[in-house]
Amino acid sequence: MNKELPLIPYPQYAAVHDGIFNIPGRSIPFLSDSFYEKDKPVSCSILNAAGLACFPSVEKSFSESIEIRSEQTSGPYSLENPESYSLEITTGKITVTASSVAGAFYGVQTLRQLVMTYENALPCLFIYDKPAYEWRGFLLDTSRSFYSVDFIKKIIDISAFHKMNRFHWHLTDDQGWRLPVPEYPLLTKTGSKRWDRNMPAREPAETETRREYYTDDEITSVVQYAAERHITIVPEVELPGHASALLAAYPEFGCTGGPYKVESCWGIFPDVLCAGNDAIFDIYNAIFDTLTRLFPGKWIHIGGDECLADRWKTCPKCQARIKKGELDNTAQLQSWVTEKMAALVLAHGRIPIGWDEVLDNTEKKPLPESVIVQSWRGTEGGKKAAELKHNVIMSPQTMCYMNLQNYDSIEEPGRLGFITAKKAYSYSPVPENLSAEYAPYILGGEGALWSEELPSSRVAEYLLFPRFSALAECLWLPEEKKDFLRFVHNWDDHKKRLTEMHVLYYDGKLE
Repeated sequence: MNKELPLIPYPQYAAVHDGIFNIPGRSIPFLSDSFYEKDKPVSCSILNAAGLACFPSVEKSFSESIEIRSEQTSGPYSLENPESYSLEITTGKITVTASSVAGAFYGVQTLRQLVMTYENALPCLFIYDKPAYEWRGFLLDTSRSFYSVDFIKKIIDISAFHKMNRFHWHLTDDQGWRLPVPEYPLLTKTGSKRWDRNMPAREPAETETRREYYTDDEITSVVQYAAERHITIVPEVELPGHASALLAAYPEFGCTGGPYKVESCWGIFPDVLCAGNDAIFDIYNAIFDTLTRLFPGKWIHIGGDECLADRWKTCPKCQARIKKGELDNTAQLQSWVTEKMAALVLAHGRIPIGWDEVLDNTEKKPLPESVIVQSWRGTEGGKKAAELKHNVIMSPQTMCYMNLQNYDSIEEPGRLGFITAKKAYSYSPVPENLSAEYAPYILGGEGALWSEELPSSRVAEYLLFPRFSALAECLWLPEEKKDFLRFVHNWDDHKKRLTEMHVLYYDGKLE
C-alpha cells in the first residue's frame, strides 16, 4: 500500500501501519465523549454519504466502532491548538482524539476523505494534525451574480471538506443589494434588481418577478449550516464606495441626490456615499443592527476598497466636512468615514474588517487599532498593517482570486488574467520581507471568487478547483511542509472525491 496518503490538505504528520480496517457491510456505532454529543448526527450524516455507514450510539460492546475522545495532551502531539486532532485507525477501531469539537470535526473530515478513497478497506494509520493559520477563508461574491442558498451551502460543505473555517459573504455592491434591512425596505425592493440582458440574461418582466436577495430565514439556515461545519460567516457590506445599489434605493445618501441606478456593467463608479451627510451613519446603524441579529460571528467587513473621490471634490457638504473635520484634502474623507463606521461596528459588539485601502490617507485620522486589514492589492498593504500592529488577512489578487483563468488559454473561462494551480500553491500568507516580530499579526488568508460574468454556479465551481484545494493546503500547512509534487499526485484522488460530491473542476495543466 502507498505509504503517502492521498489527502488534501495534507496532515502535519502521518504514518501508515500494517493491517487494514475492513468496513463492514452493516452500520457501525459512532461513539463520543459528551463534548461531541451534539455534533454526532452531522458527522454520521457526512460519513454515511462518504460510504461508511454509522449511527450515533452510547453502546460500546461492538467489535468495530468509531469513537471521538476528548483529551488534553502536550509534547510532540499536543492538542492544545483547539483545531488540532489525532486520528488512529486499527483493525477494529477508528479513534479521533481532540481537545475541542472543531478539532474532532476536522478529524472526521480526514476520515471522510479516506473512506471516499479506500472504500471498503482503510489502512491502519496514525495522523496528527493542526492548522498553521487560524484564518482560513473563502469569499463568495453574491452581488454581481446572485447564487442560490443551495449553492452557498454546497460551497460551505466543500470548505469544511478542506478544513476552511471562514466564509466571507459579499452581500452588497454596485450591481445588487442582497441583505434585507427592515427599516430600509427599498434596499432590497429596488437595490436587488437590475435591468439588463447580459449579466445574467434576464428579460425585464422576469427581473420584476424574480427575488434576488436573501430572506432572514434563508440567511439563518445558511448560518446554522455553516456553524454545524465549524465555519463562521463573515458578512460584508460595502462602504463608502461600491454603493450604487444603495443609492438607487435611497438617493439622499449620495452627493448629487441622483438619479442613480443599480449598475448593469462592471467597474468602479464615481457615485459613493456622501461623506458630508451624517445620515449615512443612521442607515448603516440599521444595517449593522441587521447583521448582528442574523450573523453571530465576531466580525463585520465594511469594504473600503476602490472609493473614488470625484463627487466629494465638488460636493459642498463634503468640502464643509473637510474644514470641520480638520482634514487636509478630499482623499482624507475616507479615513474619516472609516473611523466613524468602525466605531459603529464596535458599538454593535463586532470587530471591523476593511480592504487595504483603509490604510490610505490616514495622516489626520489613523486607522483605528481594532480594524483588521484584508490585503488584496498585493502583500504590501498587509505588511504595512502588520508593522502598524493591525491583524491582517492576506488575499493578494495575483494568488488568491479564483475568477481568473485556471490556465492561459482562450478556451478557458475567467477574466483579468490567469493563475495556475502551481502559482496558487506557491502562496504564503506571511510575506518573505516581513520581520519575524510582526508575523503573528498575519491571521491567515482567503481565496475569493468575484462573480462578474459568472451567473452560472456550475461555471463558478469549475473555476475554483484545483486552486481552492491548493489554497486550503497553503493555509493548513507551514511553508516547510508544503510539497507541490505531492499535491499534484494527491489531486488525482481528490478529483474523484469531488466528482462523487458532484463538484465540477478544471482538469487541465496545473503549471
